[in-house]
Amino acid sequence: MNEMISIGEPWMWAAFVVFVLAMLAVDLFLVGGNKAHKVSFKEAAAWSGVWFSLAMLFNLGLWWYLRDTYGDTIAQTKSLEFLTGYLIEKSLAVDNIFVFLMIFSFFAVPAEYQRRVLIYGVIGAIVLRAIMILAGAWLVQEFHWVLYLFGAFLVVTGVKMLIFAEVEPDLNKNPLLTWVKRHMRLTPDYRGEKFWVMENGVRVFTPLFLVLVMIEISDLIFAVDSIPAIFAITTDPFIVFTSNIFAILGLRAMYFMLAGMAERFHLLKYGLAMVLVFVGTKMLVVDFYKIPIGLSLGIVGLIIATFMFASLWATRKKARNA
Repeated sequence: MNEMISIGEPWMWAAFVVFVLAMLAVDLFLVGGNKAHKVSFKEAAAWSGVWFSLAMLFNLGLWWYLRDTYGDTIAQTKSLEFLTGYLIEKSLAVDNIFVFLMIFSFFAVPAEYQRRVLIYGVIGAIVLRAIMILAGAWLVQEFHWVLYLFGAFLVVTGVKMLIFAEVEPDLNKNPLLTWVKRHMRLTPDYRGEKFWVMENGVRVFTPLFLVLVMIEISDLIFAVDSIPAIFAITTDPFIVFTSNIFAILGLRAMYFMLAGMAERFHLLKYGLAMVLVFVGTKMLVVDFYKIPIGLSLGIVGLIIATFMFASLWATRKKARNA
């Protein structure tokens, strides 16, 4: 059995969970999360900055604590693992945003209703990721060879993303959506931010409920990619969990910040595919050569930055030639 060492003490897990619950409560009840309104770019950018700053402050605090408790080497290693894992999860979340845009567009969701869907989507994603991370950590601990399965899966997924990057999925052919429409009572239009209403004593679901279901299903699909990806960086459940959750907490704000600029980053899908291929390869060779965390961070950062700038350059060139 492969022994897994974690720096996460019980009080650290408890404190982090309390922090996440507190931040969700602030978002839901204190900053307008319970009011229907269109999120502006300025508001989304501000919240993106808040979430990023909190993640970096957490990492700094973690480094400080580990340095005093375990020494400089472990402190530096774990803080780099967190930063690399956070960057990978944040990068892969961009693909979620493209799918969210497609879902909201397909269902013609008014901008002022999108925020509530994403808030509940984030809560569902946190619960789902917690379960999958704990299950994945147990599998890696008990069966080391699972890392090879994760690695092969990521490589195959990355290659498929490269091949089908320009193919847009057709939601009209989605079997789950078709089944739900056939087996549920649905209102013909939106009823504010409500997911269901009572009509003649019968619960009737609104199209917004279908949107929430599709958002949760899409996050489940992406979790299958992103969670194995972070296990390529570290098998420490505490680092995996915290970096993953911080990336999810900032997902909603990042969506509203990038929603109007998705077309400008159209080449980023190729970069995300290459990130998956890289981390998958890293897993496959882990017992033969362990790629240093710092190098992994540099490679992932370089890939993402390269395709972001390439997207902006291509978009600007196209605009000039138009």
